[in-house]
Amino acid sequence: MSGAGRGVTPGAEPDAGQGASAASPEPERGRPSSVDNGAEAPDQAESKAEVSGQTEDGGAAAQAQTAEAQPDGAAGGGKPTARRARRKRSFWREFPILVVVALLLAVVIKTYAIQAFFIPSGSMENTLEINDRVLVNKLVYDVRGIHRGDIVVFNGDGSWDPGTPPRDTNFVVKFGQGFASMFGFGHPGDILIKRVIGLPGDKVACCDAQGRVTVNGVPLTEQSYLYPGDAPSEIRFNIVVPPRQLWVMGDHRLISDDSRNHLGEPGGGTVPENAVIGRAFVIIWPISRWRILPIPATFERPKLSAAAAPPAAQDTGALLSARLEPSSPALPLALGFAGAVPLTWLQRRARLRIARRRTVRITGRDPAGRPPSA
Repeated sequence: MSGAGRGVTPGAEPDAGQGASAASPEPERGRPSSVDNGAEAPDQAESKAEVSGQTEDGGAAAQAQTAEAQPDGAAGGGKPTARRARRKRSFWREFPILVVVALLLAVVIKTYAIQAFFIPSGSMENTLEINDRVLVNKLVYDVRGIHRGDIVVFNGDGSWDPGTPPRDTNFVVKFGQGFASMFGFGHPGDILIKRVIGLPGDKVACCDAQGRVTVNGVPLTEQSYLYPGDAPSEIRFNIVVPPRQLWVMGDHRLISDDSRNHLGEPGGGTVPENAVIGRAFVIIWPISRWRILPIPATFERPKLSAAAAPPAAQDTGALLSARLEPSSPALPLALGFAGAVPLTWLQRRARLRIARRRTVRITGRDPAGRPPSA
């Protein structure tokens, strides 16, 4: 091992000794007596020093060649350890970037795209049951208008409940509000969920001769989503929906606190279109309840008619408005991390590529040992 450390290949030292013996003009036994053995002749010592120097120089050169020929990690024991340490340091440098990007993506997703809500009451049964979690699409009404039959989540402040009516805000303000609500700060408003029955300009009335709700004189067939045994409405009303307003009702009509119960309030029980947060389009929890929330066929085929189910006697003492609670931020955070991982990986690749090109331009050699690319 000591020979390898000096870079001398096996068999090099005996050859050097034989070379020294060959340089001597007389055999070993022909050397001078013990008096001369105490010190070598000056020319012999010089000759040995030259041979030793050549041997050591050759060993050093061999060691350098061997190190170059060996792959990374085999030339020295410290290289793999150093590389692992660099990788570890690189991970901890990248981790804060990953967290920040994931957090920003989570806020963007929650504020502008998709948010999960928890259903705490039964005013939308059986379509939505207590403890259901629904996903709300906040982008859909940027590409299309609100449709009759949509299940919408909206802010009731200023229309049904005391408070400041929601105002249209710019991108920065919305982002700040979304960031604050992610950590439980700010005022989310009185968030409600109902089904859209009438759009601006619609004449919504109840009831016709068969007890049905009509929109523009066309009766609705609501059995597919009404709570079993509920009448379409036990409250009589006849209203033309004002501009930029919506008439909304719950699917469990007997216990739903909806537009019918706010006829004497500003807007005649309607809610502003700009108070709509988004459309509930899927139940995501519990898994046994997973399903898409489509628009019922009666809103797509308004001339379709059928007899309504007979009303059943139920306790109407407590009306429910289906106030929603934002679900935990786990979903937007998970989506944020899912988007942050590839983004962080791409920025790291780009940064390393730029650094490699800069090194090649300055030193003319790739730091990875590869020949510089054209």
